[in-house]
Amino acid sequence: MDKETAKKFTDLTVWKKAHSFVLSVYRLTTAFPKSEIYGLTSQIRRAAISIPANIAEGFKKRSNADKVRFMNIAQGSLEECRYYLILAKDLEYANTEGLSAQLDEVGRLLAGYTEAIRSKTLSEP
Repeated sequence: MDKETAKKFTDLTVWKKAHSFVLSVYRLTTAFPKSEIYGLTSQIRRAAISIPANIAEGFKKRSNADKVRFMNIAQGSLEECRYYLILAKDLEYANTEGLSAQLDEVGRLLAGYTEAIRSKTLSEP
């Protein structure tokens, strides 16, 4: 379902994929060392949650400029997660290839959604 027909943020494919990513992050981080509970575990979960949360918050903003701002915040959180996945792999806490692929998909969808909002802004009188 695209942004033209979506009635609520949960209708958006990009939100659904981002939410699925968060669930995967929670499953992955349960196996992290207990010493990371206030470190990497907390940081990656916070950043992951920020992605669908900002998509949701931006969905109902009235102006397209506000919508784009929240999508940009989500994109920043997405890149933060990308780093944390690299770190988790390098620390040998987990194989993060599957989550990296999920994150890539969310990134592509989010970029497309953001561009569609931007285009609409430019085409409005």
